[in-house]
Amino acid sequence: MKFTFYHNNINVSDLDKSVTFYKEALGLTVSRTKEASDGSFKLVFLGDGVTEHLLELTWLRDMDRPYNLGDNEFHLAVKVDNIDEALAHHKAMGCVCFENIDMGVYFINDPDGYWTEICGND
Repeated sequence: MKFTFYHNNINVSDLDKSVTFYKEALGLTVSRTKEASDGSFKLVFLGDGVTEHLLELTWLRDMDRPYNLGDNEFHLAVKVDNIDEALAHHKAMGCVCFENIDMGVYFINDPDGYWTEICGND
């Protein structure tokens, strides 16, 4: 038996805003979508076009409050080939929320407050 990573899911309050953010911030594109027949939820799967791993964005029609992200210790992480260029891009977007350049990482936050770690080449 062999397990492989498939996707990570996060719930979002504004699906269009989140898709736009992940496209602009990380270059992710929509690979597929799914919608409940009663309109109660929508799923959008985003990919990087290189790996098979996906980010699943879930929108729930009946969610009436912001998501509780706790201490935001759970996060996504991506690797980038030019961390200086990426950092400048994310600073221009206004989404950098924490930097540790000595470690070669920084974090961005999406419209719902989820953090993504941006890692330079080791």
